[in-house]
Amino acid sequence: MQSFRSLASRRDPWLAFVGLWVGLLSATPAWAGEPPTPPDAEPEPAAPPIPPDPEPRGSHATDPGGARAGEEPAKVATDVGQAGEGPKTGEAEDAEAEDNAMAAPEGAVLGAGAEDRAFRDTFLVDAGRITEPTVVVDDVTFNLHGEYQLRYRAFRDLALTPPLSDASIDRLGQRHYLYHWARLKAELKYQDVFKAVGEIDVPRGMVIGEKTQWVTASRDPLDENKWWEVHPRQLYVEYLSPIGLFRLGQQTSQWGMGVLAGDGDHPTLFGDYRRGSLVERLLFATRPMGKDTPLQVALAGDLVFEDARAKLMDGDRALQLVGVVRWQEPAWELGIYGVYRHQESDGESTGSLTPFTDKLNVGVVDLAGKFNAPIPGTRAHVFGQFEAAFVAGSMSYVRNIDQTRAGNQEVVRNYGGAAVLGVASTAGTGADRWGDCVVSLEWGYASGDADPGDGVTKRFTMDPNHNVGLILFDQVLAWKTARAATIAQDRLIVNRPSPGLQFLASEGGIFGATYLYPTVVVRPERWVDVKGGIVLAETTADFVDPFQYGALGNYRNFEGGQAKVHELGAEFDLGVDFRIAIDPHVAVNLGTEGGVFVPGGAFDDGTGQRLPVQYLLNNKLGVQF
Repeated sequence: MQSFRSLASRRDPWLAFVGLWVGLLSATPAWAGEPPTPPDAEPEPAAPPIPPDPEPRGSHATDPGGARAGEEPAKVATDVGQAGEGPKTGEAEDAEAEDNAMAAPEGAVLGAGAEDRAFRDTFLVDAGRITEPTVVVDDVTFNLHGEYQLRYRAFRDLALTPPLSDASIDRLGQRHYLYHWARLKAELKYQDVFKAVGEIDVPRGMVIGEKTQWVTASRDPLDENKWWEVHPRQLYVEYLSPIGLFRLGQQTSQWGMGVLAGDGDHPTLFGDYRRGSLVERLLFATRPMGKDTPLQVALAGDLVFEDARAKLMDGDRALQLVGVVRWQEPAWELGIYGVYRHQESDGESTGSLTPFTDKLNVGVVDLAGKFNAPIPGTRAHVFGQFEAAFVAGSMSYVRNIDQTRAGNQEVVRNYGGAAVLGVASTAGTGADRWGDCVVSLEWGYASGDADPGDGVTKRFTMDPNHNVGLILFDQVLAWKTARAATIAQDRLIVNRPSPGLQFLASEGGIFGATYLYPTVVVRPERWVDVKGGIVLAETTADFVDPFQYGALGNYRNFEGGQAKVHELGAEFDLGVDFRIAIDPHVAVNLGTEGGVFVPGGAFDDGTGQRLPVQYLLNNKLGVQF
């Protein structure tokens, strides 16, 4: 462990990435040449929600089907059971239909004319990703795919709690910015036995625009124009043995709807995917009953490189044990995902002579399933998916005075989940089918914490990549929690900020709230999306700002108003997207989406004044290759 500490102290992402990829990581299940699709497994499990109440986009984008663009659905360990994956064109889609018949990957409906009845993830969210192989020489296949994305966002400057050191800083300070990222993924495969994969975001960051202020507790605070950032994502090898598939190296992970674990690479109906969770993993997965049987089992060990709760290069040491059991039939599947997480962070009370180590020990159980079925007499499918997670354990990151004096730890008990049900009608035939109209309704729930000082952390925070709408969770609550976590470290308030503050910023994840999210997508042509959605939300407990409680002793909301008002408000979103194929190897994406958020009473300040109506416009330009 000392070697990891010294490496982390260098704060060099390249050294850490190269030096740690030989650490623990993941593998896909397999049996005698026909691997099942084990779930990706890096949750942000057990991380407690925010201090005194801590926290791994799916949303409407979740769907029962499909593998990541460029990967074989029956042989993929990542992106299992999540929608919004890349479209498959021509030969790639035909190949997927054949794989579905044998491996039953993502809920295809099989039999005579199966190609005309199979359910596909691209009916719901079509990202226009390219899947054509780059080079094929005998038994060796090399693929190099990627994307370049550019976003211009404009919105209303958000009112935030000012720091005690400067009462004039009562706004986010940002109204627009230009952001970009380039993502490259290379894959070298020999037959179905060996594969090596590398993926990296370079460059990535804010190109130009107004800068935020006093939100540095956020993972991406957007307070500097740093368009050149480098973010390594994956570097692993895998081997398909006669008894199963082994994978070793750094990678992302995905499970179910992405409520608990998100890989940062699944497009959603509104908004953009984020950087995701990165782990060093060793995983073995197999089909114990035989290669064509529905039972899948996987075991993994992780060292967390970076996620919403820990960052190895900042001195956080998070280890995880992961186990998965899943039953996968052609049109439905059901799985259980279990994780134990131990995390430590070193600190000093008043100086080098008073060191201490905060610890977190939590377990999580996550049940996920999905189904799809054709509607008789129509060209439509009904589909559904759900995920429910429960987190339990203890930690010393967040403790009140009485707990500290007695040497007791904070108890962690929180839970959350989501479910979606919808209908997708189709147009076209064979490999050229698409979803011409999709209507769905998602419901979600995340437990809240009305009393941050009672010794029990109850707030559940979903993974930031589970996107619901554009504004309420991704913009308003993300920046309000980041400001609260930042000013809680103000030296005018405390001499030693609590190490648990990294659990306070939601990073856009849904926390302490329940919501309804109806959406509709109409595609007059396969390459055009016209979409709309509504978010109706309220808190699941009194809306208490942990900063207001911990620093000032007030049971107040983030505006300093009454915490007993639960209505978060209503959001209305619209957008249009275009996917233009230049040739089989290049596609251009254009789009614009916007929303209006009408705040509810949970955002009233101490005088009863409501937060002004918020709006956001997101203009998109991208190239897939």
